[in-house]
Amino acid sequence: MADSYFPRWRVQSRSVEGRVVNTDERLPGPQMLAMGIQHVVAMFGSTVLAPLLMGFDPNLCIFMSGIGTLLFFVLVGGRVPSYLGSSFAFIGLVIAITGYTGHGPNTNIPVALGGIIACGVVYVIIGLIVSAVGTAWIETLMPPVVTGSIVAVIGLNLAPIAVKGVSGSAFDSYMALVTVLCVGAVAVFTRGMLQRLLILVGLLIAYVIYAVVTNGMGMGKPIDFSIVANAAWFGMPHFTAPVFSGQATALLAPVAVILVAENLGHIKAVSAMTGQNLDGYIGRAFIGDGLATVMSGFAGGTGVTTYAENIGVMAVTKIYSTLVFVIAAVIALVLGFSPKFGAVIQTIPGPVLGGVSIVVFGLIAVTGARIWVVNKVDFSDNRNLIVAAVTLVLGAGDFSLKFGGFALGGIGTATFGAIILYALLRRKGPQEPAV
Repeated sequence: MADSYFPRWRVQSRSVEGRVVNTDERLPGPQMLAMGIQHVVAMFGSTVLAPLLMGFDPNLCIFMSGIGTLLFFVLVGGRVPSYLGSSFAFIGLVIAITGYTGHGPNTNIPVALGGIIACGVVYVIIGLIVSAVGTAWIETLMPPVVTGSIVAVIGLNLAPIAVKGVSGSAFDSYMALVTVLCVGAVAVFTRGMLQRLLILVGLLIAYVIYAVVTNGMGMGKPIDFSIVANAAWFGMPHFTAPVFSGQATALLAPVAVILVAENLGHIKAVSAMTGQNLDGYIGRAFIGDGLATVMSGFAGGTGVTTYAENIGVMAVTKIYSTLVFVIAAVIALVLGFSPKFGAVIQTIPGPVLGGVSIVVFGLIAVTGARIWVVNKVDFSDNRNLIVAAVTLVLGAGDFSLKFGGFALGGIGTATFGAIILYALLRRKGPQEPAV
């Protein structure tokens, strides 16, 4: 731990090409602003996509992502470079709880908000325990085979939502495939930051194609730009009060375990990139993420998590200054006060949104597999093989367990199934590999 709570950020000119900017350093003002904008652009695609899929107000979620990032920054003493955005771990459960049909505002959001707040509280409690006793117990309960399985399950469990959203008509299905191709083309044929922004850039290209085909050529449902013209440039975000329900709380509170696995992996990745040991800040990072989720829930926003997209930006730029994320958060706050910005987001066509969802959910699933590869998980070990195999099917098949009036959904069943299976199958001696 450092002597002072916050770093004393030193100015670095970045005159040497490719030189690393550490967490306790900063660039001159204009360069810091440019980097802040870059991080906002990086988080934008996912932070907007997640609330749209659940029927939340994306403007408010952008606003609360800024609030959450600032809170996180303060609680970790400006030592951990991270941006907090809307979490995809809540999507399936929120849709199930609220009965959201996938179009327009979600009128049952208040019930989901109570569960999101409960999840944040559980997350904070876990953070307090980690601060007191360390992370060894988490790493014992959730080794890479478990965390990889949990992350992969999120993507697989959400896959039916993406496919169902683009199955309304043949035109919708074809436009979704065009969107997938747009994102894929950006991922494969571009380089540098453009490639890192594949979701946003691919979405914009598909949006333009959709507008040309529908508004210009008269095919499919045209985009209604009148809502953008009628929206004010500045205005307050629309806040929503939570309603607390026992069922929603029981369903969403366990999502904290998924967020822990996600956040722990992200901090380890940042630690490896920066060459700094951030283990001493993991507990505070969990508390910060948990409190940000609680605040977002009370305001009417989604649960939040640290973003891999922004870690990717740091990997490319080698700029790890934590002050960059303060600038990004302030920009997000400003965008949250613009109804016109929110109206533009609302014009994103359903097929385009669905096509992007197919890619994003697939990438989430593959990220789980990447955890296995990076950590060299040994699948000749029967325990690892069974844990991964069972977890993936439980989540992908949305296997539910009922306890009286409470039902534990697919992601929850898979998450706890992975943890419990790994613990139950613990053994001492070597086993024969599975065929």
